[in-house]
Amino acid sequence: MGKELTIDILNSVQKPARYTGGEFNSIVKSPEETEVSIALAFPDIYEVGMSYLGFKILYHILNSENGVAAERVYAPWVDMEAQMRANAIPLRTLETEKVLRDFDFVGFTLQYELSYTNILNMLDLGQIPVQTRERTEKDPFVIVGGPCVYNPEPLADFFDLAIVGEGEEVIVELMDAYKKWKREGKPGGRLGFLELAVQIKGIYVPSFYDVTYNEDGTVAAVVPNRSCAPAAVEKRVISDMGTVDYPTSPIVPFGEIVHDRIMLEVFRGCSRGCRFCHAGMVYRPVRERRPELLKELARQLVDNTGYNEISLVSLSTADYSCLGPMIHEMIEEFKDEKVSVSLPSLRIDSFSVDLAKEVQAVRKSGLTFAPEAGSQRMRDVINKGVTEADLMNAVGAAFASGWSSVKLYFMIGLPGETDEDVLAIAKLAKAVQYKYQEVTGRRGAKVTVSASSFVPKPYTPFQWVPQDDIAELRRKQFLLKDALKVKNIIFQYHDSVTSVMEAVFARGDRRLGKALYLAWRRGAKFDGWSEHFSYDRWLEALQDAGLTKEFYIGRERGAAELFPWEHIQPAVARSFLRREYEKALAEELTHDCRHGTCTGCGVCQKLGVKIIDWKEQGLV
Repeated sequence: MGKELTIDILNSVQKPARYTGGEFNSIVKSPEETEVSIALAFPDIYEVGMSYLGFKILYHILNSENGVAAERVYAPWVDMEAQMRANAIPLRTLETEKVLRDFDFVGFTLQYELSYTNILNMLDLGQIPVQTRERTEKDPFVIVGGPCVYNPEPLADFFDLAIVGEGEEVIVELMDAYKKWKREGKPGGRLGFLELAVQIKGIYVPSFYDVTYNEDGTVAAVVPNRSCAPAAVEKRVISDMGTVDYPTSPIVPFGEIVHDRIMLEVFRGCSRGCRFCHAGMVYRPVRERRPELLKELARQLVDNTGYNEISLVSLSTADYSCLGPMIHEMIEEFKDEKVSVSLPSLRIDSFSVDLAKEVQAVRKSGLTFAPEAGSQRMRDVINKGVTEADLMNAVGAAFASGWSSVKLYFMIGLPGETDEDVLAIAKLAKAVQYKYQEVTGRRGAKVTVSASSFVPKPYTPFQWVPQDDIAELRRKQFLLKDALKVKNIIFQYHDSVTSVMEAVFARGDRRLGKALYLAWRRGAKFDGWSEHFSYDRWLEALQDAGLTKEFYIGRERGAAELFPWEHIQPAVARSFLRREYEKALAEELTHDCRHGTCTGCGVCQKLGVKIIDWKEQGLV
């Protein structure tokens, strides 16, 4: 048994509320009513992890099952880790202070590639062997899921099984399989359970697959080494969002978190077809919740949490087919309680001043738009489907209605980008400022320009392209910075080195596991936090593992090259992605299949799932 946290230790660290548990709506089950236990582990600090909707959903779903106890654990910040290692204190969950090694399952979400070292660190702190080959019959099964699971290969040495796709149904099936296996005396031991689990649709067991490589280092084949494992693991998908339970009593934290508000998911999927967007491809198809159900859920969430803001979340919330009337009704219902309704961002081409004014009637803030690229040419390359006129109409209407600040999101380093395209970002920002003067007769509009570095992701049309190297990304950043030295324009960007390592792990294969392990052993953790990221450490780890970043990010992938991730299938056809890449090179647009003909991505047909758009179907 390890030592426990003391008052003295809690008083010595930042934000002790991260580690105490006992929050309102948290669930504690007794050992007597627990047949299977799972620790939901988020590989970042409490404030970040508590904002993640997926965890809230799984926590609710699992704890609603008889005999299943789900608890939470987050990565301890460096000050707390120092205390834990100095005092031999293992990592425990918040609900019952149970050490991670004592659970049946430990489940990590793969939200961000630069959190991978935190996974290894949390396993080590929880007294679980970091590598799967070192685990015994006494150790928990380590599960991963989330958006990065569509290329889990760099982590293949460290997890036992993965859930591919949406987890509400498959996680329950997995728990039921474990209960049955346990009741029968655990036949076949650890291997026996994995052989059962892999037969559940959406479950991937990396040890059941062998990878071979060509002489040039590319992947030759990924082949199952057991008859029970499918040749390709197809994602699980919820066909109708109205059929799955939604958490209406989420945990309310003691301290402020990143997204400290009600999060109400209005639909899943996106059909816009932006060619850089991983989520827009792997979360297809669009499936809306009925507006009546959303209003009912909103009522319960307000009553059960005490929050005064409802954030309507989805990949593109402004595309919800019944958005205007639903928001109006929600605002009317909650206005006397001073509860506001908010949208994460607004579509340029569907911006409504009336809607914006309505959602900000209780709590006013600036407006956020995402043109993504400065020139029309680049917006056509990425299939953004908006024009400069769309942006000017949107901000002009906003300025006329009293707004004086706007935030614009862009990317630099997109395929085929020229200096002229980069400078077009500055021109667009200045045009927004001028629009304010034109509309109001005054100067002083505040424009914030945020530019991230493009990362080519799996299962996007840009999965074949190389990433700009660090020198080129920095050159473009400073080119744009110089062009934006204008009063009331704020320019924000991140160091390109983190984007480079993000791309390495997004596009990597199993061989990266060695580099990941070496980097962690040498102190890598919280790599997504600039103050802890060490690029030199990663370069050394790659070199010592016999790898180079250039192989993963610095070359154009061949048209026929097998990607390391293609045995993990979100159902988006490779032929569709390649066709979209070729259309990008030709600067051609692809229409939104939601409001037009099928574009041939293959998802609906392969999964047997239809787009659910209540307005289009005439059901609302």
